[in-house]
Amino acid sequence: MSAMTSFAPPAVYTQAVTHRRRHVPSWLKTFLAGAALWVATVLITFATGNVNLVPTVILLGSFLVPVTFVVFAFARADGVLTPQRIFTAFVVGGVLGVLGASVLESALLGKPSALGFVGVGLIEEAVKLGALWLLARRLNRYTVRDGMVLGAAVGFGFAALESAGYAFTSLFTPNGLSLLNVVETEALRGALAPVGHGLWTAILGGALFATAARARNGRPKARGSVFGWYLLVSALHAMWDAAGIVAVWLTLLLTGTTAQLRMIELGQQPGVTQAQVHVYTILNWGLMAGVAAVGLLLLWARWLMRGQRALSDGR
Repeated sequence: MSAMTSFAPPAVYTQAVTHRRRHVPSWLKTFLAGAALWVATVLITFATGNVNLVPTVILLGSFLVPVTFVVFAFARADGVLTPQRIFTAFVVGGVLGVLGASVLESALLGKPSALGFVGVGLIEEAVKLGALWLLARRLNRYTVRDGMVLGAAVGFGFAALESAGYAFTSLFTPNGLSLLNVVETEALRGALAPVGHGLWTAILGGALFATAARARNGRPKARGSVFGWYLLVSALHAMWDAAGIVAVWLTLLLTGTTAQLRMIELGQQPGVTQAQVHVYTILNWGLMAGVAAVGLLLLWARWLMRGQRALSDGR
């Protein structure tokens, strides 16, 4: 009995281990578990060639990062939002967003162009804002932070469904089905997801919920401030989508030869050098990073401003 007692772990050590385990963030657990399942599914699909597993690969890969960030955002809500409401915003808001965007873009937009990027930004941000307003009509109270969290849920639901569509499309190639294309598409879109739709709709959600404090009935209203934030977020969205085209023109402007420019004038596609490919890659990622940085700074500034205001009100 004494030997067993001597080998028993000290109470302080046991408490420390338990304390450490309890403080592993839920979003990190969600991401690690989901990533492990996705990697396992990808490896088994490659090993067995079982095409029945492809939908599982697409769904896990497309929803992994969006769901992780929704869990992360929910932990920072003010307490009014329930898990059920967050889940509803993610699923219903995401579906309404992609359906509305698909209908409006097919009806109003033609071939890809500079104005097309602007139109896509305006349409997609409008439908997400409309879905957010529809889902947030009957909250007990409204805070800017809750608006950001609910907006992020709608935006990430949109992003997950959109990524699933892109991943499914990338599966089909002239040479047959390509699982590698699916994996690459999901990895890239997963890495970019945190600074895309979820970020933009979170900013709009904060702006929408801020109007509730100035409304007589305490409900969000489509005020001028919301319209201003909508235009700003739509501009960020358009610049993000146009980064690739802008990078091409900047590359030709900086490094293009007379022969290449002449071919473009004749409507022909010029050949490019390896150095120009590197310049294009740097410019493309640099432009996207700049747009992401602006969006993150806007979100962070509003989050901190509202947090400080809440502390001041509490005093």
